[in-house]
Amino acid sequence: MSVTLVTGPVRSGKSRHAEQLLADQAVVTYLATGRRADDGDPEWAERVHSHRRRRPEAWGVVETVDVEPVLRSADAPVLLDCLGTWLTGVVDEAGWDDLDAARAALRERVAGLLVALRAAPVHVVVVTNEVGWSLVPTTASGRLFQDELGRLNAAVSGLANRVHLVVAGRVLDLTAAPLVPDHLPPRTLDA
Repeated sequence: MSVTLVTGPVRSGKSRHAEQLLADQAVVTYLATGRRADDGDPEWAERVHSHRRRRPEAWGVVETVDVEPVLRSADAPVLLDCLGTWLTGVVDEAGWDDLDAARAALRERVAGLLVALRAAPVHVVVVTNEVGWSLVPTTASGRLFQDELGRLNAAVSGLANRVHLVVAGRVLDLTAAPLVPDHLPPRTLDA
């Protein structure tokens, strides 16, 4: 099957674009990785409810950070929204007070996620945020999030069949753009 990565800044239209990519599907599994809506955070609750209102009623919803089994057992296209909230959930489980342990947990979980995406028996659309386009966070935990999400986005982009960048409500298709190599090619010295 195939993987489409939809990336861009917050409130750019990424989720709406991802939903549109699957709009012709009768059944979709919406894999929500963010925390559930609760009365203690009305702004977050409104974000969650806004996403729910847009989705067709026939789409199933799974709310979890344990995405690998959902991807492996899917029998309908999956919309995974989003990698940023997934990464946050993984670090929440590991603990933000021990960033070395969080990095170790992320390495393991990211490896599992990449394997599950490659092996998914259905089309998967993955939404993520682009971070780090301006300021470097002043806290170690902020830098961990920014760096790890950047690495995760690059890894998913590397295996994706299609990559779309959504900025200011516009979609740029990056699918044919070259990948940044992991390493510089070896130099040969001229004689």
